[in-house]
Amino acid sequence: MLGRLVYRGLRYLAELMPLVLRRDLSKEAEILVLRHQLLVLLRQVGRPRFDIADRAVLAVLTRFSPGATRGLILVQPATVLRWHRLLVAKHWTFPHRKAGRPRVAEEIRRLVVRMAGENPTWGYRRIHGELAGLGYRVAPSTVWAILKRAGIDPAPRRAGQSWREFLRGQASGIVACDFFTVDTIALRHLYVLFFVELRTRRVHLAGITENPTRAWVAQQARNLMVDMVEASELRPGAVIDGAGPGRERWRVLIRDRDAKFTAAFDAVFTSEGVRVIKTPVRAPVANAYAERWIATVRRECLDRMLILGPTQLRRVPETYLEHYNTHRPTGLSTRPLRSAQRRRSRYRRASRSGANLCLVDSSTSTTPREPIG
Repeated sequence: MLGRLVYRGLRYLAELMPLVLRRDLSKEAEILVLRHQLLVLLRQVGRPRFDIADRAVLAVLTRFSPGATRGLILVQPATVLRWHRLLVAKHWTFPHRKAGRPRVAEEIRRLVVRMAGENPTWGYRRIHGELAGLGYRVAPSTVWAILKRAGIDPAPRRAGQSWREFLRGQASGIVACDFFTVDTIALRHLYVLFFVELRTRRVHLAGITENPTRAWVAQQARNLMVDMVEASELRPGAVIDGAGPGRERWRVLIRDRDAKFTAAFDAVFTSEGVRVIKTPVRAPVANAYAERWIATVRRECLDRMLILGPTQLRRVPETYLEHYNTHRPTGLSTRPLRSAQRRRSRYRRASRSGANLCLVDSSTSTTPREPIG
């Protein structure tokens, strides 16, 4: 700033020397031209901005200008006096810090929020004690203020279950089943029966057929129970009782009111202690998990290819299920049921009710084989 001020002062002195040698008439003519230019600028410019050097030069020159010319200056005497007061105030103003306590370190803020999130039963005093044990010196009221600013409720309100946790806990042991259809390239209408576990989202493919009769649907339910027992290498009924590692006890089966689900189909599950619940009439939202998976398999797999026939349709969903049950991130733990990919014609067993069961291949055949034994 001082350098600019000296430069402008020397420049004005250099411009003043030629004016001394000029005649008065030329000076007065130049003054009139400058006045007119200044009036034009005053009409066009709203409020000019001056730096500190401009203010100093104008403050000095106004001391020598006649009273008649002060009205043409861009600034008024009151403005010059205000500039001087600001300059004095700035000269005597010393740097100072803000009043109040120093701001809490961001590391401590993140640590407090993390402790509250990982330990729902901890209140602000418990968190304060843990911080003191780690060597952080903060007041309990500071911890409370950090939690409140972060939108975290007190410990008694955080200790309860959320709706997500509550509903996920209720989903344990619930299975939903349904059909979805696929039209082949030759316009053959194929039906696919599947079961999905609500808690783990594990999907079991029961069978594929062109004519899903009631006997065929009941037989696929029997086949599914045999496959699960064989996959877990347990005694008959152990999977349903929850004795297998990684398995849960099936308590409820949700199905719609399709005529293909008969009393024989329900008896397969009720004999194992599974309660069968029917959804309301024309209410697919009541079986939302099954409907959601149908949309998923169509969007990610079936809508991207042409199905030639039942053989290809049987192979494609099995390959997709291996990805869905093992690799696809669903936010839940899923494990594959490898025996679901095996042919079912090799297995047989007697039900707990003593009835003879027969196992058939999951093909388009709708007539079960003769029971063995």
